[in-house]
Amino acid sequence: MQQIAIGVDLGGTQVRAALVGEAGNLLAQASEPTDAMAGPERVLSQISHLVEGLLETDRSLQPLGVGVSTPGPVDTTTGIASDIPTLAGFDGFPLRAELQRRFDLPVSLENDGISAAIGEWRYGAGKGCDDLIYITVSTGIGGGIVSGGRVLRGRKGMAGHVGHMAIVLDGEACPCGSRGCFEAYASGTAFARRARLVAAGDAQTKLGKNGKPIDSRGVFLAGREGDALANRLIDEEAELLGRGITNLIHILSPEIVVIGGGLANEFDRLHPRIRDCISRTAMPAFRDVPVVHAGLGQNSGLIGAAALVFL
Repeated sequence: MQQIAIGVDLGGTQVRAALVGEAGNLLAQASEPTDAMAGPERVLSQISHLVEGLLETDRSLQPLGVGVSTPGPVDTTTGIASDIPTLAGFDGFPLRAELQRRFDLPVSLENDGISAAIGEWRYGAGKGCDDLIYITVSTGIGGGIVSGGRVLRGRKGMAGHVGHMAIVLDGEACPCGSRGCFEAYASGTAFARRARLVAAGDAQTKLGKNGKPIDSRGVFLAGREGDALANRLIDEEAELLGRGITNLIHILSPEIVVIGGGLANEFDRLHPRIRDCISRTAMPAFRDVPVVHAGLGQNSGLIGAAALVFL
């Protein structure tokens, strides 16, 4: 009989829970919109409700534990959350202890970027690699690192905040409070903001001319339809991602770089320019590092959270 774990992916938009087998297979899953502004008690009640619903489907199941992926910053050594930007009221909240109080099972807690890296390392595109970097490109930019066959957690378990390395001196303001961060330039949010700014002054582009708001998905759609501005914006985004990835390759020397998150749904369009940037800007010894799409898609963090139980 296969071993089973409960995985929980707590996000600012959705709370997701799943029953996951030891081979990384999803047995059942459920989700609901996160009541992100309602405070910790409400959010933890949502988690409990989802997990209870999954277990009701088969009372014979005996999970080994619960693994929870959470936005950071969170001190995973103490289980105490800091001021999580996407969730109200979590500053100083004893997240792991309160989760443990709700479940009669061992609870493991991990930063969402590290959870996704674990998922891809154990079961996805990085399976079999001892050294990998995972980057998620969505509302923000996060990441996780496996080095020498070990998950890199660092002090307080908070390693991997790759979106907050500065790439432009005194550049755009970042949600973290600093300026010029990788996230402030190359996240999906920054990409859409840049598109809105430049589209307003371009009479030829279709972007924003049909009454629809300009978002990342719309830019890629316009690009596929031949819109020149949209394609220039996409190439700029890929170049920014390539430069950030090159920095990380130089520092960590991975076997592989895995990209996930919402913007990675357009990986095939972004990849050639990312690859070109690495070929031009990386030192020769680092240019052969492959950049690939996340093998688990949007489930990297969810399955990685469950994998914490099996580690």
